[in-house]
Amino acid sequence: MKIYRTKVGKIPGKDFKSVNSRASEYYKKIKRRSKRRPYLRSAYFKKDKIFLEIFWQHLFLKENWRDRVRRLKYFPAAIKLIEYSKHEPQSKENPNKRSEILHRFSGCTLENDLFHVQIKEDKKTSQKWLISIFPDK
Repeated sequence: MKIYRTKVGKIPGKDFKSVNSRASEYYKKIKRRSKRRPYLRSAYFKKDKIFLEIFWQHLFLKENWRDRVRRLKYFPAAIKLIEYSKHEPQSKENPNKRSEILHRFSGCTLENDLFHVQIKEDKKTSQKWLISIFPDK
């Protein structure tokens, strides 16, 4: 799998409040572009919409604050990866739901930190949702 190199770095900070406020500002810019559900257009999926709502729900299900901060730091880089990457992701059928396909993209920040972005695609409706952003170990 190829790794997409972004021109954006991680969000600086160690506490949840500061990292969350920076990520929320970034998210609000995306949210203002649409009337209904916030989305991005993906280069790999031929400018299909990638909806962002499930990511925030998934993030706040995490009980550990450090894990939330660790994932949120990569939010701007993940957005750029989704918008501009044309590299082939690792795709597999969801073992829990046969009607879904999971796509995993890999990226590298400005500081050479490796991270992954997971997108869920519904086979019937072909809607795509950002599920998770996480660093590589």
